[in-house]
Amino acid sequence: MSTIRLTMAQALVRYLAAQYTEVDGQKLPLFAGVFAIFGHGNVAGMGEALYQYRETLPTLRAHNEQGMAHAAIAYAKTHNRQRMMACTTSIGPGATNMVTAAALAHVNRLPVLLLPGDIFANRTPDPVLQQVECFSDPTISANDCFRPVSRYFDRISRPEQLITSLPVAIQTLTDAENCGPVTLALPQDVQAEAYDYPESFFAERVHYLRRPPADARELAQAIATLKQAQKPLIIAGGGVHYSQAVSELMSFAEAFNIPVAETQAGKGALAWNHPNYVGAIGVTGSSAANQLAQEADVVLAIGTRLQDFTTASRTVFGNPAVKVIQLNVAKFDAIKHNAQSLIADAKTGLQQLAQGLSGWQVPTSWLAKGQGAIAEWNRYYEQVTASELVSATRTGLPSDAQVLGAVKRTGQASDIIVCAAGGLPGELHKLWRTDQPNGYHLEYGFSCMGYEIAGGLGVKMAQPQREVIVVVGDGSYLMMNSELATSVMLGYKLIVVVLDNRGYGCINRLQQATGSAPFNNLLENCVTVDTGAPKIDFAGHARALGATAEAVKSISELEAALGRARAAKGSYVVTLDTDPFMTSEGGFWWDVAVPEVSPREQVQTAHENYVAAKRKQPY
Repeated sequence: MSTIRLTMAQALVRYLAAQYTEVDGQKLPLFAGVFAIFGHGNVAGMGEALYQYRETLPTLRAHNEQGMAHAAIAYAKTHNRQRMMACTTSIGPGATNMVTAAALAHVNRLPVLLLPGDIFANRTPDPVLQQVECFSDPTISANDCFRPVSRYFDRISRPEQLITSLPVAIQTLTDAENCGPVTLALPQDVQAEAYDYPESFFAERVHYLRRPPADARELAQAIATLKQAQKPLIIAGGGVHYSQAVSELMSFAEAFNIPVAETQAGKGALAWNHPNYVGAIGVTGSSAANQLAQEADVVLAIGTRLQDFTTASRTVFGNPAVKVIQLNVAKFDAIKHNAQSLIADAKTGLQQLAQGLSGWQVPTSWLAKGQGAIAEWNRYYEQVTASELVSATRTGLPSDAQVLGAVKRTGQASDIIVCAAGGLPGELHKLWRTDQPNGYHLEYGFSCMGYEIAGGLGVKMAQPQREVIVVVGDGSYLMMNSELATSVMLGYKLIVVVLDNRGYGCINRLQQATGSAPFNNLLENCVTVDTGAPKIDFAGHARALGATAEAVKSISELEAALGRARAAKGSYVVTLDTDPFMTSEGGFWWDVAVPEVSPREQVQTAHENYVAAKRKQPY
């Protein structure tokens, strides 16, 4: 057997560079590159290996470990999980900084390869700088924090372990059902140790999207259930995009007259003006989709976990006789909500259902009802997103909806909007009009503040020809903004709109909705010096990071600034003050536990309402 002598780190990098993926018939590298922030624990081993292979596996420097992992995750999501990136860090805070990102990828079923450095396997310099010591177990390091938030975890304590571990890692990253973050903890001494690896280990391998069909019995049951339906509703989830089943979904809905609602991850599967589109569903949903969900007798959920925001904590399906069919490639998700499982690739499953339902059709009156409801919602949209409101906000400042209206009016169909946490995702889910697939990029499975700018960088890296617009609140911007400097350094232009409502407006609204007093959310309700919290110059800060930036005071000024941003060659930030109190209508109840005991009358009333609302849940 022919062998080649390499360090463990060199073998790892060479193996990654030999992995390819097939996208639309084109062979492309599976890994677009490696984000790296070097420190003791990865600079010598991984650093040297990445330098040797920098032409085939590019290395990119970031400014924050969590941020670079967010960018890598966003890159993979934008590529519908068919291409991805790796991230390497030092052994201490550099590693633990990525734990949040790992959890985000885990929740959202997105692939990212995390390569944190680790303590010495030989334990000679024990305890090494930054080592977290477990007094009862010397095998535990800070990297064990990754175990519950990784789909696959291994600590490579001998160089030859790569031969068995790396194929499993790649299989996990490329598997539609088990997709998620992989962590390979790399002890710094083992990174530098050499081994005679089989040359065959580094042979090129092309990965492709597997499309498992549905079981015949499950398929027959799903077809029978749908044929009995008079008011079926489709819920399109992220799996529609990952399976590249957008065309199949559109054809299926059109053929059988079925209205289509969308989750955050599924948004854009149908264009906002498609005849079968009824909008966002659930807690952040439109009145149109939620109205139909209350009446639906069969719900066909495609590629979605049906988490609590989608189902309004299991209350949005109002028909007591409703039947749920879960078309999902993941068995773990397909059985949720006591559903009839239809375990299959979304594209293949829709094709099989369409064949079995040939000749059947839903009464046109049901689709007409959905079309009437979404038409009414569209009229409401025009009102709340207008540059001038009929009734001003409490503060007289623009609302989030008005800002989104301005962004949309000055945009193009090919734009990609990016957001993650706070009140904006709710407004976007209800109000953003998506024209093209993958034009809407929301991280809402983990609702992670700070994802926005870093995620926007990853989106732009994946789709450099499209304009990427990040909308972010002041709270999220302050949590993580460093990858704005990375976007400038790498030449990936972002348009960033910062909405400053002086605090955490979304949680302040939720706090008061549960009867509590406004407390510790808006800056005016926080402990501060006598002069109050400082007014942050976000535009000045963005300029300090290398971006072009300006502050505006009105919606008309915002629209003009967005025009200048589109014409700019580099990252451009526009900031404005917004109202923290107003939010658009629509939506549905969400289960947020209210204290049983409180001296506040408002909390007591809120608890009574909470108990009444919980009676609508099935158990």
